[in-house]
Amino acid sequence: MAVAPRGETTVTPPAAASAAAIRTDDPTTESAAASAAAADAQAPAPTGQPGNGDDDPDERTAADPAAPGRAHLPAPSPTGAEFTRPRGMFSSLRVRNYRYYFAGQVVSNTGTWMQRIAQDWLVLSLTGSPLAVGITTAMQFLPMLLLGLFGGVLADRMPKRRLLIYTQGAMGLLAVGLAVLTIGGAVTPYYVYAFALLLGLVTVVDNPARQAFVAEMVGPEDLANAVSLNAANFQTARLVGPAVAGLLIAAVGSGWAFAVNALSFVAVIGGLLAMRESELRPTEPIAREKGQLREGLRYVRERPELLWPMVLAGFVGTFGFNFPTLLAGFAYDTFKVGAGQYGLLNTAMAVGSLTGALLAARRGVPRLRRLVGAALAFGALEVVAAFAPDFWTFALLLMLVGVFGLSFNTSVNASLQLATDPAMRGRVMGLLVLVFTGGTPIGAPIVGWVTASYGPRLGLLACGLVSAAAAGVVGLVLARSADLRVRFDLHPGRGGRVVAFVPRTGAARKSELATAC
Repeated sequence: MAVAPRGETTVTPPAAASAAAIRTDDPTTESAAASAAAADAQAPAPTGQPGNGDDDPDERTAADPAAPGRAHLPAPSPTGAEFTRPRGMFSSLRVRNYRYYFAGQVVSNTGTWMQRIAQDWLVLSLTGSPLAVGITTAMQFLPMLLLGLFGGVLADRMPKRRLLIYTQGAMGLLAVGLAVLTIGGAVTPYYVYAFALLLGLVTVVDNPARQAFVAEMVGPEDLANAVSLNAANFQTARLVGPAVAGLLIAAVGSGWAFAVNALSFVAVIGGLLAMRESELRPTEPIAREKGQLREGLRYVRERPELLWPMVLAGFVGTFGFNFPTLLAGFAYDTFKVGAGQYGLLNTAMAVGSLTGALLAARRGVPRLRRLVGAALAFGALEVVAAFAPDFWTFALLLMLVGVFGLSFNTSVNASLQLATDPAMRGRVMGLLVLVFTGGTPIGAPIVGWVTASYGPRLGLLACGLVSAAAAGVVGLVLARSADLRVRFDLHPGRGGRVVAFVPRTGAARKSELATAC
């Protein structure tokens, strides 16, 4: 079962840097890459800084033999790993362990969406109250808001593969319990609330462990691609799961949708068990000590390349992603359409999100400028959509909102993981999940009040303005901290950029933040 996705220093072995440096599109480097990869297999997992390589198809890296006027040597990275061109939209699926994981998640994510729809329908049929549906959602997300940081600490203290087997098994047992109560006719709203709360408690640990485990399966060279494919996986299930759940509920009832979800966990647990442990890049679990939660917070606070993307994720997640309330308001109050058209709006968002995830999978390691740009475009498109004159224009704009929303989501996830030392990755990802999804109980009531008082258009306008303003401020803070300025060139020429970050004076300051931008 998955949730949409909503730093420390180690020294990377020279073999890892060499392997990453020669991974280019030049077929003559294959034998050298194989030799370096063999050495890399005996070394600890490398860690790297995003943005040090070619994250745009039209750029060359220092390791590219075709780059004019440059030596065929890798440029040093502050954290040791080098990143080159994108390796293909599905490059991470070349890794056997990740293929097993991905296949299991296809089944499990579909079951997750089935349970979400069935759970909401069950509560609504038992109570007849939309408020009860909101309470159920709050019970599921509240543990993340209160305990999300502790989940990250646990993810760092335990082997992540073993921890995921436990958490996924617990989620499956909860689905079994809810299925038995529902099919047996003994379920009440309070049982559903309790199961939602228990599911939220398990998710507190599962989510950061699952996020951090991706790097242990594929390594830094394919991490950004794997994060994007995970998002595409989830969005595909978002298209399929609700439709299957609707048919199942109509035919045999909500209880059987819970039962199917319980069976779906067999796939993901089977995939985890089938992995070759020798091919993983496990992080050594940290020993239990006092102050590890504060250590994680201090680690993020002292690194601008972690802190400011985290701040931006908090604003976008809390205010920008409040579509359930907003889309219902646009469907029923603004455009006066029925349930079919309301479902179409959700489908448009899902299609856009899937497209954004696949486009992100084609790119290389995300730089901070791409992350900020995606958030800025996301907020700006929400502002434009608030003034959409008709239903179909609004649906088209929602697809674009979905594209840039998922681009931001995958970029912030990958950039934070690559900039974080493996021993701290669980705590950093726990904090990301906390600020991105844990803000929902805070932002949703505010957006709901604005929408109810002043209409859906003003509600969406406010969400877009907050997201765009946060992106602009964070972008300026990052540029200033890295001693960079924004340059506008209306005639950039071949291979140039209209907007670019350039040093304020002389050469760029050699810092991790300047490299990441």
